Amino acid sequence: MAADAGKRKRPNILVTGTPGTGKTTTSTALAEATNLRHINIGDLVREKNLHDGWDDDLQCHVINEDLVCDELEDAMEEGGNIVDYHGCDFFPERWFDLVVVLQTDNTVLYDRLSKRGYEGAKLSNNIECEIFQVLLEEAKESYPEDIVIPLKSDNIEDITRNVSTITDWIRSWPPAS
Repeated sequence: MAADAGKRKRPNILVTGTPGTGKTTTSTALAEATNLRHINIGDLVREKNLHDGWDDDLQCHVINEDLVCDELEDAMEEGGNIVDYHGCDFFPERWFDLVVVLQTDNTVLYDRLSKRGYEGAKLSNNIECEIFQVLLEEAKESYPEDIVIPLKSDNIEDITRNVSTITDWIRSWPPAS
C-alpha cells in the first residue's frame, strides 16, 4: 500500500502497458464501474501542453514528466484516480495503491497497432517492448512488487474479467493492516 494511502478515502490505480494493450478501454470501463476518475495521460499532455515538442521519428509528443507530475499532484493526494499511461517509472511511488500491467499476445498487438497506423520503428519498438516485458519490469523496479499485477488483455472477455478483478480489489480497499 502506498505511504499516503492512509490519508486517502479512495485508492489510486495505475493502468500501464505497451500501446495497444487496452489501457484506455480498461480504464474507461473501470471508471464507469467504480466512479473513480479516469486520467488519460496522453490526453492530459495534449490538452494542457505538458510536453516539450514533437518527436518526428516516433510520431508523438515528448512529454515533460515534471509538468505532468505537478499537474496531477493534488488529484493524486485526494485519491480516487485511474491513471492510464504506457510508462510508469516517473510517477512518485507514493501515488499508487495498485499498478496493473496489461499484456497482450504479440500477434494480437501487432494487428491492433497496425490498424492504428503504426509502422516502421514505432511498430517494431512497441512489439519488442511487449516481447521483452519492458513495462512489467519497469513497474516491478518502480513500485513494491506486491502492488504490481500483470493481467492478460487479448480480447473483450479478458478486459471484462480484468475490470471485474480490479473492481473487487477496489471494494476491499484499504487492506486491513
